[in-house]
Amino acid sequence: MQRYRDFFPLAAATTVSGDLGKGNPLSDALPFAILVTDQDGKCLYSNAAYQKLCGWSGDELIGSHWSAVIHPYDHERVVRDWDSVVLGHKSFVGEARLKSSSGKIVWTRWNAALMTDDMPGHCCVHTIEDISTYKAHEKARRKAEKQLFEEKERVRVTLDSIGDAVLCTDIEGRVSYMNRVAETLTGYSHQEAIGRPLRDVFHVVDATTREPMTDPARRAIQTDSVVALEANALLVARDGVELAIEDSAALIHNRFGVVTGAVIVFHDARFSRATTDRMAHLAQHDELTGLHNRTAFYERFDQSLALARRHGKQMALLFIDLDNFKNINDVLGHDNGDAILSALAGRLKSCVRAADTVCRYGGDEFVVLLGEIAQPDHGYAVADKIREAAAVPMVIGGHEVALQLSVGVSVYPDNGDTADELLKNADKAMYRVKLLNRRPVADSLVSTPESPRGQN
Repeated sequence: MQRYRDFFPLAAATTVSGDLGKGNPLSDALPFAILVTDQDGKCLYSNAAYQKLCGWSGDELIGSHWSAVIHPYDHERVVRDWDSVVLGHKSFVGEARLKSSSGKIVWTRWNAALMTDDMPGHCCVHTIEDISTYKAHEKARRKAEKQLFEEKERVRVTLDSIGDAVLCTDIEGRVSYMNRVAETLTGYSHQEAIGRPLRDVFHVVDATTREPMTDPARRAIQTDSVVALEANALLVARDGVELAIEDSAALIHNRFGVVTGAVIVFHDARFSRATTDRMAHLAQHDELTGLHNRTAFYERFDQSLALARRHGKQMALLFIDLDNFKNINDVLGHDNGDAILSALAGRLKSCVRAADTVCRYGGDEFVVLLGEIAQPDHGYAVADKIREAAAVPMVIGGHEVALQLSVGVSVYPDNGDTADELLKNADKAMYRVKLLNRRPVADSLVSTPESPRGQN
């Protein structure tokens, strides 16, 4: 009884007097829940925190079994463990869901100890902690870990299934990953290669001079670009076997756009490098115009956003729609329509900097991303420049065509800080421009070089 009196003197006093169920200022002031039961588990006392947790008043709890508030899913397990503690005179620690009188489910951690000192009959003191927030975070963490594992497994299976060898390095040029094809071609296992300098594993020499070739991963990092292995390259495997290879190296960025390493993709030179390069290009570019596609746009947007944030700069996004393109297609035919789109793509690229991104977003819609601009007016100035360039007549299929564009502009961070927000706002701005500029133009867009505009 002494320990019980030391920690809960008022409650102990009322226990002896037989009035334990009444309020206790000392224990009611404690932030954690307290429950005192007899050795059969029936409630003798509960503090205010416990009553709030389970939703019952002190009088309602008196005489009820402590396990009455335990969720049915946990009830059998927790009661079994608690009984073994009471019978064995040990401390009980366990987690269980508590179901309050309102039906709310609360995750709790229970600590219980039997008091066997000088009290008539043994009491069990419970302390109960609400761990719902911890459980929610734990569930989210487990879900994230599961998703991360599944994503890594998908990547691993994919990389092990392709015909090319894939080898990754960290920023210091040490091997950080190899797929199965890379293991086969180099003669090193993944475990043996990890952490070793790239030159030890990926030993490449010039087939003519026998001189070691420049490390492509290091060149990619130094030039901040995709680089190809020099021609006439031989990979010298671990066992001395030589194999003519083709490869390319590209940078690996983290989510902030910071370079963290490089990836080298290489294969037996018997496979057509032209085919490989074309597939890689099509993954990032529109086949008709050669411009970046949507996938490449989002990747380049993330990189530009990271740089803009780091340097405290703004960005502008231009959403461009070719007015009355359906009419042009109907008059000139789809082949000439495709030729117009290709010609327009070239004019768009001529209006921006090399570091800016021009993307064919779909159909006759284009997106231009201007990274790190000093002020929003720069975006509007480029929009005017693009409209003027498009309006210069072009000859397509024996017809002279003058294009009219509607261009909407949004600026980071004023109009959003994600690609989707900026696209949405630029699209809205473009439609406002289209409405303001709407007028009959179908008959004035196409003419033959020999006839006045609109008389074809």
